[in-house]
Amino acid sequence: MASDLLTARHWIGGAWIDSPNRRNSINPATGEVIGTYADGGPAEASQAIRVARQAFLETDWRENRRLRAKALNEMADRFEARMKDLVSILALENGKIVGEAQFEVSMAPSKLRFYAALALTEFGRALETAPGRYSTVLREAVGVAGIIAPWNSPIVLFIRSLAPALAAGCTVAGKLPGWTAQTNARMCEVFAEVKSLPTGVLNVFTELHGNGARTLVESADVPTISFTGSSKTGRAISAIGANRLKRFGLELGGKTPVLLFDDADLRKALPVIEKALTVFAGQFCMTGSRLLVQRPIVDAVREKLGARFEAVKVGPASDPASQMGPMINLENVARVEQLVEAAIAAGAKAVVRGGPFKEGPLAKGAFYRPSLLEISDHAMAIAQEEVFGPVLVMQAFETEAEAIELANNSAYGLAASVWSTNIDRPLRVARKLEAGTVWLNNWAVVYDETEEGGYKQSGLGRMNGVGAMEDFIEYRTFVHEVDLATTEGNPAK
Repeated sequence: MASDLLTARHWIGGAWIDSPNRRNSINPATGEVIGTYADGGPAEASQAIRVARQAFLETDWRENRRLRAKALNEMADRFEARMKDLVSILALENGKIVGEAQFEVSMAPSKLRFYAALALTEFGRALETAPGRYSTVLREAVGVAGIIAPWNSPIVLFIRSLAPALAAGCTVAGKLPGWTAQTNARMCEVFAEVKSLPTGVLNVFTELHGNGARTLVESADVPTISFTGSSKTGRAISAIGANRLKRFGLELGGKTPVLLFDDADLRKALPVIEKALTVFAGQFCMTGSRLLVQRPIVDAVREKLGARFEAVKVGPASDPASQMGPMINLENVARVEQLVEAAIAAGAKAVVRGGPFKEGPLAKGAFYRPSLLEISDHAMAIAQEEVFGPVLVMQAFETEAEAIELANNSAYGLAASVWSTNIDRPLRVARKLEAGTVWLNNWAVVYDETEEGGYKQSGLGRMNGVGAMEDFIEYRTFVHEVDLATTEGNPAK
């Protein structure tokens, strides 16, 4: 292999750790090898746990809130200093177009600073439960936090769990995916530059499969797991962790419905709905993958949205004109194509039949042009299963009640979007949707200060906001009884 290929290792105990098993890192836009990485597993996970537990017990990290705030703020500074480098490697290895990569990396510093502030403002409570009886309740770090983040947005989704874990006083053993190993390593370089972070507080290993992650879930020394990924995996690790009554914070799959009423402003709505499908090539838990359209405007939406999808310029991040990058790999392209073929065979109408490139310069990459399918049966698999690719299913509805029923007809409940210029309707409908986040005349607006998470099979607990701290906090109560009898004039006392 060429000497200029990238290389990636684990970062455990403040040192770069190799593994005997090495794999290739691939550019999804070209299929070319861009480097190699150390593929970890149970051994690296066990080492990360051991080091993290030692740091939790032997340093003052869990008790020193000023140190935690300082380290989080310094980490934010380093992310900003390394922004260009991180964007470049994320676009190359993950496939995001440059604007999307910039968007992802730019979210990390603000999250770190938000939780740095919470580290300073975190407090318990004290009360006099009866005369002379006092109780003090402390909120303390639960211990070693296991963080498992996915490949679709590895930087921001790891930081989203990491920041509240560190703010709470936990130490961390983190698992990041092999498909973004080079990005993981650059992020760990940022962590290594944080001088105020005690050695062993933060440890990260990379693996392609899930054996190391399973070690995190099974370990008695990891009392809490923060996981972002599929609902299937979330259920599996919950079952394993139940043996130890382990705590889980889970943000899982989604099948976001977009409700488009006949009084919606289509000039505003359609460009957003287009992006709701094509951002990250549809590889996003909040991808707007179900479009419910009130019947009077179905024809107009079909024509105008179809034209927009046909015009999307699919291409590599290296081309500034690209509007949507590749999927993560060819295996996922084939998976999505099979889902679309099955849907069409089952009766879905292809308004826009996207799909992989069969020839030309993009044929070697993991590119998939956006597809728009129209259905009349919401029970179809394409309307019920998470595709995790740029495929939108459209279905007509007659009434507001029917729109709500269709939107809620899903095992998922992560997010939804409602479009109407009626001043009352969006909020009225939103209150009846079974979703953790509902956008009114918008999509994918997320703030560090507000919680996000899912109903039903879309998750457990909340990410972002003050609520995210709960996954990493334990409560301890001290009870003190005071003798209220006076001791004046009684030397014996």
